[in-house]
Amino acid sequence: MFKRILVPTDGSDITKKALASAVALAKSVNAKLYTLSVKEPFPYSAISEMQPTPPQEFFDAQERIAAARVKEVRDTAELSGLQCDAQTVEALHPWEAIIDHAKRHECDLIVMASHGRRGVTALLLGSETQKVLTHTNIPVLVVR
Repeated sequence: MFKRILVPTDGSDITKKALASAVALAKSVNAKLYTLSVKEPFPYSAISEMQPTPPQEFFDAQERIAAARVKEVRDTAELSGLQCDAQTVEALHPWEAIIDHAKRHECDLIVMASHGRRGVTALLLGSETQKVLTHTNIPVLVVR
């Protein structure tokens, strides 16, 4: 069945629900977990003197946040007796990074959370989960 399960994290409470489902599933089929946190790229401006935060300070803060997110996932997995490969990556579009990561590590399932928005709200806001569903051929388990 599933041998490599990717559970991306943004640190939100709803992602923790997806993590719980991913851990339970991975444990039941003896799969390895992978986790990924996507860091935002530095918002460069045409006027360099107008930067509110120096680039290195921004990169360091992004890495600290992302590293804490994947550490939480890895710790949760390890408490359940599962192996978990945890990485951070910088990307403009998180959904692309998630799909690329899943392909690179030959994951056969992606477990993601959804806020369950519908109608115009879902259309206007979109979601990384929706974009992953639309652009990948890897099975996606959506947890609400």
